[in-house]
Amino acid sequence: MKKDFSGTFAFKTDIGKVRQSNEDQALVLTNASGEVFLVVCDGMGGANKGDVASKAAIDSLSASFQKKRRHLFPNLDRLWITKAAKAANKRIYDQADGNPVYKGMGTTMVAALISGNRLLIANIGDSRCYTVKKGRILQLTEDQTYVQYLLNTGKITAEQALSHPERHVLMNALGINPSVSLTLVSRTYAGESLLLCSDGVYNSIPLPAIEAIISTDERADQKVMSLINEANANGGSDNEGVAYWEANPHDQDR
Repeated sequence: MKKDFSGTFAFKTDIGKVRQSNEDQALVLTNASGEVFLVVCDGMGGANKGDVASKAAIDSLSASFQKKRRHLFPNLDRLWITKAAKAANKRIYDQADGNPVYKGMGTTMVAALISGNRLLIANIGDSRCYTVKKGRILQLTEDQTYVQYLLNTGKITAEQALSHPERHVLMNALGINPSVSLTLVSRTYAGESLLLCSDGVYNSIPLPAIEAIISTDERADQKVMSLINEANANGGSDNEGVAYWEANPHDQDR
């Protein structure tokens, strides 16, 4: 395994300009083993406490990472994130099952683990993970939505998907059912920046504008704030959650 990548990071959420509560959560953590863990959760349920679900997910995932050991084999990392997601799912589901006020609450979850030259991404729902390298942005996750299903099966076009009335309907979420499935993506990590965000960000900012913000010489925290400000300037119709990691330049492409 290569030497660990050093870098800077930032994370932030914002209520936006329309919603009455902030149901987004974002976090970036590092551990003594040199690993980096990013996560964004976008709560769902509105009056049914989507904010409670996303906070429970973040707290559970954070606790799992803090206890994590460095693994030599990538399959052990896949097993770890799967167990961590299932533990978060149980925490949310049990809370909702035990209190009618929370019935039906849930959350999306997108998480990324950098361990040496390995990158592991876990996805539930429609929050996204992008990699950003040399100013170009690439989406690494696929939305688990009804509209994405229609797009994949050729029933609608990409243009129709942008304005489809059911584009926010999720096919998968954390905490809704007793069990949960997640999609895992493994890649070699070479020092590229990582951007995790909720739909309140990518639905409000065109990808070229996101690329332009990430490509500036601003600090990581300034770039995150610029993304939040841009989403709000474009209407801020939803909560916004961002987690961002940027490797030091001398660590990239080595």
